[in-house]
Amino acid sequence: MVDCCSAPGLVTIEDAMEQLLAMVNNNQAVETVDLEDALGRILASDQSSSLNIPPEDNSAMDGYAVRYQDAVAGAQLNMVAKVFAGHPLTQTIQKGDCVRIMTGGQVPEGCDAVIMQENTTANGDVITINQAVLDGEHIRRQGEDIKVGQTVLVKGRRLTSADIGSLAGLGSQKISVYKKLSIALISTGDELKKPGSTLAPGQFYESNGYTVNALLTRLDVNIINFGIIEDSIEKLTEVFTQADEQADIVITSGGVSVGEADYTKTVLEKLGKIAFWKLAIKPGKPFAFGLLPSSYFIGLPGNPVSAMVTLHQLAVPLIRKASGESPKTPLRLTATTSAKIGKRPGRTDFQRGNYEVNDSGQLMVSPNGAQGSGILSSMSRANCYIILEKDRGSVTAGEQVIIEPFDELLS
Repeated sequence: MVDCCSAPGLVTIEDAMEQLLAMVNNNQAVETVDLEDALGRILASDQSSSLNIPPEDNSAMDGYAVRYQDAVAGAQLNMVAKVFAGHPLTQTIQKGDCVRIMTGGQVPEGCDAVIMQENTTANGDVITINQAVLDGEHIRRQGEDIKVGQTVLVKGRRLTSADIGSLAGLGSQKISVYKKLSIALISTGDELKKPGSTLAPGQFYESNGYTVNALLTRLDVNIINFGIIEDSIEKLTEVFTQADEQADIVITSGGVSVGEADYTKTVLEKLGKIAFWKLAIKPGKPFAFGLLPSSYFIGLPGNPVSAMVTLHQLAVPLIRKASGESPKTPLRLTATTSAKIGKRPGRTDFQRGNYEVNDSGQLMVSPNGAQGSGILSSMSRANCYIILEKDRGSVTAGEQVIIEPFDELLS
């Protein structure tokens, strides 16, 4: 049985993604920023190392640098020097000698192991070995983290906090990154009002703009918010023209269905062109993608869950590619359902669910209640999508399904 929205001609999400990404290019200019300002930015070039990290063999422990052949249980060694981090020792250590060494201290010539101080007994400068040490034990080798000439980070990577630390360790002070995308946000609908205003009968507080703005903030883009625009072809044409002039991507919510006041699609056809409209997914069928004279256009559905799902599943990959970021494949796992899940064949279904590992170590998932496209709280309560294939029907408890845990943009 096919549901009422599964009309012929709907574009599958797989085809939509392929078309969308094929039309998108990274045309962003490159700029240089201070390392302190590079978190979340997209690398515009590979980053290679001009030095070894660590630069020399150094101690991973506070203890004693020894010749491991000398450091047998019960042996007594003479402590001939002390080594602190940043203060290397120039003398070569001889048989029967050892050196007091602190974490990070450069291992002296002639030593090939470090014994923890807890495994020794000190009596003045005589050190008794209480436990034998292995060759190379507790030594961090030169270049074991990064070697000279090694490519540390590749072009297209979104920089993380660990990346910033690695670049600092290489001595990098300035980093080449792509300029941030500018994204225009437009909400449409005479029934929408800004939170804090007084509602008249038939009106609603606008939420999609806030949802989209919050998610895009995590992608580190410049957001130009045009707010709520009335259902008027003339006004929408004016705002679309302004947004196209100012932004790399224009994102609207609402106005892409088939109602008499859904003018977004009409204005897009007037100013640019539509690549595709209406998808075989649920929620989110009335999603549109196209081109304006100077920008990409994304038309999100008006229903809150539909808008959020299509933003996350389709708009985010577009934004990543246009930003210069390397493709990011979402994590998808197989889980066992703990409850029945209703579905009609015809559209790929992104139901909201909660997964957990049970006492037997089995990955389980269950839907989290009502799944209507207007029930935004279903996204707040969920920690994953339950993805049911286009031609699949209802699922019974105990069946295997695909889940996609919410990533950092939704969590």
